[in-house]
Amino acid sequence: MAFMLTSMAPKKAKKKEGASSNVFNMFEQSQIQEFKEAFTIMDQNRDGFIDKNDLRDTFAALGRLNVGNDELDEMLKEASGAINFTVFLTMFGEKLKDSHTDLLQVNQMFTNFPLDVAGNLDYKNLCYVITHGEDKEQE
Repeated sequence: MAFMLTSMAPKKAKKKEGASSNVFNMFEQSQIQEFKEAFTIMDQNRDGFIDKNDLRDTFAALGRLNVGNDELDEMLKEASGAINFTVFLTMFGEKLKDSHTDLLQVNQMFTNFPLDVAGNLDYKNLCYVITHGEDKEQE
């Protein structure tokens, strides 16, 4: 299951007078459904929580069998507590909110270096500009 990061960008939450922030208001319903499907796949033992064994089994299903306990523990430490669906969604919301600024820089890059008709980026020109400071086509 592949997710497009740009399609997962959180929508702007509507502020309601006196209402507390709700992670479910950050995303469109279709996005929440996609996160729910991902959560269900990762919750290997179907107990409603993602734990270390679920993470290990998920990595194994993806072909990565050598995930260490330290790496799994570090992942679990990112959560505020047991990872139920609400915590899972909150974690993704925070990550996507933090990466939203990065997406704006990427979008600016595509404006400055548009894709060709086949949808490909002229990466040689991009690399040239990064290393030399100006567009080689303009020289």
